[in-house]
Amino acid sequence: MTHGKTETLLPDPAGIARAASLLAEGQLVGLPTETVYGLAGDATSDMACARIFEAKGRPRFNPLIVHLPGVEAVERIARMNAAALALASAFWPGPLTLVLPLREGHGLSPLVTAGLDTVAIRLPAHPVMRAVLATFGGPVAAPSANPSGRISPSTAGHVLAGLDGRIAAVLDGGACEVGLESTILAPAETGTRLLREGGLPREAIEALTGPLILDTTPGKVQAPGQLSSHYAPRTPVVLGSALDDPGTIRLGFGPGPADLTLSEGGDLVEAAANLFSALHKADDLATARKAHAIHVAPIPDHGLGRAINDRLARAAAPR
Repeated sequence: MTHGKTETLLPDPAGIARAASLLAEGQLVGLPTETVYGLAGDATSDMACARIFEAKGRPRFNPLIVHLPGVEAVERIARMNAAALALASAFWPGPLTLVLPLREGHGLSPLVTAGLDTVAIRLPAHPVMRAVLATFGGPVAAPSANPSGRISPSTAGHVLAGLDGRIAAVLDGGACEVGLESTILAPAETGTRLLREGGLPREAIEALTGPLILDTTPGKVQAPGQLSSHYAPRTPVVLGSALDDPGTIRLGFGPGPADLTLSEGGDLVEAAANLFSALHKADDLATARKAHAIHVAPIPDHGLGRAINDRLARAAAPR
């Protein structure tokens, strides 16, 4: 479906009201969150959800995350056990998604859950997204606002670069503060499974839950972001290689020569916030220079570094 030129909305009361009105009409709107921009549609509308898959070119077996304003709204569509409630109390609103059992009469489109008996839910912290949710008054499905498998968007410009003309509007809330998608957990009384590394570091979660059960690449996709090839630029990504090949774009971390850097000071929080923006810039630079690859410097595999390495590994996976 095409819309001509996608409308750009300001993060003011008029822009928020316009975004909510478009959602109520079954249209799609790129919305800012603290993680990445989401491609938002009415989660109760089959047509709106189908438009999300169409606009992104997303596989139908890949479930969508539902965004809600508060725990009371969550409990109307899903069952929360003690472990889920503890996680919600500690980390919501924020960059955490919980995969929870659906309630009878949940009202969501079956396209949201991809045929599963669970639903992925998040309470975003971004004030603009929260204002749209409050104005719209219903559950919003919002995967990352980019063509499926490509680099996730951390600015409104990134959304337009991938989806201009394919969605009704994008609400420009500035650059995303976290810059990585949410961490996804499946909480149970017998233990909590980690389904996707993300913007909430594992260490912070395990301080509450104890050791997590790692289940990030299961045989069957149970949550968004588990496809082996994902977050990919047009230019091949090579990890851990020497950064002295003149035919490549060098993406650095910490001090040292590089065309672009995730964090010159070696700060993982800064690197996470810059990751997708840096990949977009590296891809454009590679095209301009006719470079054959993007070489990425090693990233420490702790804290947010785990999520950064997860995204980079999926970006570098064979397509």
